[in-house]
Amino acid sequence: MPDSNESNASLRFSSVSTAAPDPILGLTEAFLADERSDKMNLSVGVYKDASGQTPVLECVKEAESRLLETEKTKGYLAIDGLPDYRQAVKQMIFGDAVSSDRIATLQSPGGTGALRIAASFLSSQMPPLRVWASTPTWANHHAVFESEGLPIESYRYLSSDRTSLDFDAMIEDLNTKSKPGDAVLLHACCHNPTGIDPSGEQWEVIAKTVSERGLLPLIDFAYQGFGHGLSEDAESIKTILRHNDEAIICNSFSKNFGLYGERVGAVSFVAGNSDAATAVQSQLKKLVRCNYSNPPRHGGSIVATILGCSELTQKWESELANMRNRIKALREQFVTTMKNTGKGHDFTFLLNQSGMFSFSGLNKMQVDQLKADHGIYIVGSGRINVAGMQESKMEKFCSAIATVLEG
Repeated sequence: MPDSNESNASLRFSSVSTAAPDPILGLTEAFLADERSDKMNLSVGVYKDASGQTPVLECVKEAESRLLETEKTKGYLAIDGLPDYRQAVKQMIFGDAVSSDRIATLQSPGGTGALRIAASFLSSQMPPLRVWASTPTWANHHAVFESEGLPIESYRYLSSDRTSLDFDAMIEDLNTKSKPGDAVLLHACCHNPTGIDPSGEQWEVIAKTVSERGLLPLIDFAYQGFGHGLSEDAESIKTILRHNDEAIICNSFSKNFGLYGERVGAVSFVAGNSDAATAVQSQLKKLVRCNYSNPPRHGGSIVATILGCSELTQKWESELANMRNRIKALREQFVTTMKNTGKGHDFTFLLNQSGMFSFSGLNKMQVDQLKADHGIYIVGSGRINVAGMQESKMEKFCSAIATVLEG
């Protein structure tokens, strides 16, 4: 029988409370437990094909085959990742817009890992600052920055009709509430969760406002190629950099390469000169060393292999375009089907949104009713993963939405 000290030690964890489930991933757990055969999960941001599966891209399969034949080690990567991968990231995001020696890039475990590295850097290397995020923003943004002790504030983004951008309110908040030195979190394209992006002209105003207010642009770039195209989706970043000498960009290849489970991302710091970039790189490596030490090899090797071969790059761009075009077609099918339900519901505003997500305008009660009565799972905010829709189930989906809208 254990003595009292051993007994007390064995009960140390008994005071730990159960954490609330993640608002998005928790829905997947509930979905998996749902026994209804016609259930639909449109909550988690993953692309699914017409059969409801998340496919492995052909270019990825071919790159993996080449790696299997040629790789000679499973040894650790350097702290900042594969050099070829990091160079490919720079080229894809920045092109010739910024001299490469002004950019400090680290391979990261997905886009979330990139954001966490950025948060850790801001917390440890910068004077006290606040991070300004749109209302709404990705549900995990607040937790990521708050975990590093960074206060996160909100600027207005979605209009009161919940279908468009309240651009004037956004600029007013940045002009009147932010302070020089604060960071402003921006979505480069395919805004999550709304799918509503600023126009090119509005990005010019945002870039100038950020510069005039002395703010640090912190850009989440998780969906390059899912909006209007690879180069088109990066234009917002280039616009920001025309007016600002410094920026942080956190990107992910989970979506555009279909590498969700491989956790492939990067964080890039654009500095005013090469010396500053070198110093930043050294501090980023120091932060990573005491965290996960070095990034995973396989996913980064896949991306580097594809982007290092013109044939595979061309194949990837074609497959990416097919996914992008199908998402657009699903939006159009949804809008048309909603019009044909006989209830007169107009969702035309979704056609002005882009990327994997759309803000449907449904309230939490209607979302709960969709789950309880129809086995359809979407996020409580009303965000729908358009990329998870299926053509064959569109009639059922639209009929269910029409039913809950009628109350």
